[in-house]
Amino acid sequence: MSFTRRLVMAGSALLLGIASATAQAFPNKPITMIVPFAAGGPTDIIARIVGEHMSRTLGQTTVIENVAGAGGTTGITRAAKATPDGYTIAMGHMGTHGAAAGLYPNLGYDPQKDFEPIGLAAGTPIVIVARKDFPANNLQEFMKYVQANQKTLNAAHAGVGSVSHITCVLLHSMLKVDVNEIPYRGTGPAINDLVAGKVDYVCDQIVSVSEQVKGGTIRAYGIATPARSPSLPDVPTTIEGGLPEFQVSAWNAVFAPKGTPPDVLAKLRDALVKAVTDPGTRKKLEDLGGVVPDARGASPEALAELVRSENTRWVALLKERVKQ
Repeated sequence: MSFTRRLVMAGSALLLGIASATAQAFPNKPITMIVPFAAGGPTDIIARIVGEHMSRTLGQTTVIENVAGAGGTTGITRAAKATPDGYTIAMGHMGTHGAAAGLYPNLGYDPQKDFEPIGLAAGTPIVIVARKDFPANNLQEFMKYVQANQKTLNAAHAGVGSVSHITCVLLHSMLKVDVNEIPYRGTGPAINDLVAGKVDYVCDQIVSVSEQVKGGTIRAYGIATPARSPSLPDVPTTIEGGLPEFQVSAWNAVFAPKGTPPDVLAKLRDALVKAVTDPGTRKKLEDLGGVVPDARGASPEALAELVRSENTRWVALLKERVKQ
């Protein structure tokens, strides 16, 4: 063997050794999890619960960085362009990785190509809620009233691209109505005005409305899941209420930038699975009304398929129903 060949082989072995040592050392500093919404919202709450447990497994702090704007796409764009070393990950959701491509023609990332799926964290069912004096006693009456009074009603949402926006777009499509949709700067202001009776109804995640429903300050007409939620056991499903096709749950999932090393991804995935299968963490998420996956449901393969199916579901609908 020539001296040059031996030198090349020695150099290659050295590089492989360095790469292996680097992967084994991960993580050796805090990990940033970008949450593409303001602090205090459903995605932020889920990220903090899951991130806290992941920190214990990984032995490094998971720092939550809230980067809000443009329906969550500002933060997710930053995550897509981050160095793919495992130290920047993101908590994406149904809007950023499912609906965004149907709302933003110049989206700065491809939900299916620019990320490594780590796994699903939790789903949060959608509930149809209205002001407490809304003139309907059940979901059937609600639908008929909306269809008969669509020109005078106002449906609030937390901004274009938000879960409350796109799920009510879906509802209106199914009811074949054109209701005035009022955008707010976040879920909190929208729900506050619903409680005050300034708007008529909202489609939103159970975690955002359960306390108001329990307190009687707003009315719930249906939850868009096959079974009732333990958090709101008295609220019938949309199947029970006569709108079985309205099945939708906002989901939150962890992603890394494309090109993150396989060994690093494996450690992140292990930490996520341990978080969502931990009884204490699961209880925290379920107490919020979340639907928590098992180990198989939290797998990267399941998440990749979910992103594909959600793109198919939302993009065509939103391009048709929402003015660009």
